[in-house]
Amino acid sequence: MLAVVPAAVCAVAMVFLREGRVASADSGGEEADARGFAAISTLAVAIALYLLAADLTGVGGGGGLVSAVFVAVLMVLLAAPPAVPAYGGWTSWMKSRKAANADAEDAAAPLLLDSQEAVETQLQGNGEEARGPRLGEEHTIAEALCSVDFWVLFSSFLMGVGTGLAGMNNLGQMGVALGYTDVSLFVSMTSIWGFFGRLASGTISEHFIKTRALPRPVWNAASQVLMCAGYVVMAFGMPGSLFVGSVVVGVCYGVRLAVTVPTASELFGLKYYGLIYNILILNLPLGSFLFSGLLAGLLYDAEATKVPGGGNTCSGAHCYRLVFVVMAAACVVGFGLDVPLSLRTRRVYAKIHQAKRAKRSAAAAQRVKVDNIAVVVAGKE
Repeated sequence: MLAVVPAAVCAVAMVFLREGRVASADSGGEEADARGFAAISTLAVAIALYLLAADLTGVGGGGGLVSAVFVAVLMVLLAAPPAVPAYGGWTSWMKSRKAANADAEDAAAPLLLDSQEAVETQLQGNGEEARGPRLGEEHTIAEALCSVDFWVLFSSFLMGVGTGLAGMNNLGQMGVALGYTDVSLFVSMTSIWGFFGRLASGTISEHFIKTRALPRPVWNAASQVLMCAGYVVMAFGMPGSLFVGSVVVGVCYGVRLAVTVPTASELFGLKYYGLIYNILILNLPLGSFLFSGLLAGLLYDAEATKVPGGGNTCSGAHCYRLVFVVMAAACVVGFGLDVPLSLRTRRVYAKIHQAKRAKRSAAAAQRVKVDNIAVVVAGKE
C-alpha cells in the first residue's frame, strides 16, 4: 500500500496540476492564500487532535457502534481539506469574471521570474563573478557542495534526524524492554507530535523572520537542546519517561524536517533547490543506518542475553541507556553546529526581513491608492 498509493496519487496529479498564478499583494492574492493555508492548517490540527484523543482514550480500538462513529467522523475530517482549494478556485473564477480587463500578461507570469532575473542581473553586473555567490544568493550544485555552510547544515541535520529516526525505529523495542505490553500508543504519539512540530516550527519561525529577523537555524539549535533533554530523561528509565521521550522526539524531529527545508532554499537559492534538498535528505537513510542500525543495534546486543533457539532479549532501563547517552551527545554536537550557522546567517535573514517589510509597505500603499481612487470615482458618480 505504501508503494502503490503514493505512486497512484502522483500519476493522477500529473494530469491536472499546473503552475499556479503568482499572488499579487495589491489584488489581495496573498491574503487569500494566507486564509487558505490557515484553513488547511486548522483542519490538519483538528484531525491530529482527534487522533490524539482517540489514542489516549482508546476509542478507536475494538469494535461496535463507537468505533464505527469514530471512523465515520475521521472520514469526514479527511475529506474536508480538498474543499478549501475548491472554494478558493471558485472565488478566484468569480473575481476573474467580474474583472474582464485583468492583465493577462501578469496572470501568465512564471513563478519566481523576477527574483531569478534580479539575482542573475546582480551576478552578471557587479563584476565579482570570481568571488562566488554569498549566502542568500543563487548557488549551483558545485558551489553549494564547496560551501562550508552547506556541510554544517548537512551535519547538523544528520545529528537531528539521525537520532530522531533511531528513537522512532526502536520505540517498540524500548517499550518492551521497559515492561510495556502495548507500545502502539508511543508510536502513534511520536507521529502525531511530529506533525505538531512541523506545523508549529514553520509558522513560528516565519513569524519571527518577519518581526525580528531571527535566523531560522536558531530553531534547529533549540530543537537539539530539547531533544538532548528528552534522551537524558529516557536514559534514566523512570516511570513515564518513554511517554515524555516519545513526545519530545516527535516534536523535535518534526522541527528539524520543517525548518531545514526552507533554510536550504534561503541560503543557497531556489534555482537548484530540488537537487540540494535531495542531497540533504540523504541524511534520512544515512542517519537511520548509523544511529539505528549500527549504534542502537550493536549496543542493544551487547546488553542483551542469548535465548534458546537463537536471538536475544533484554529487559530493563539499562538496555538502551548507553544508546540514549550517545544520542544526547550527538544532539550536543548538532547544537554546536547550529549556533555558528545561526550567527553566520544573520545578514541573510536581515535582508529577508527588510524585503518582507518593504513588500508589506508597498502592498499597504497600493491598497490605500486603490481605496482613494474608489472614493474619487464614487464621489463623481
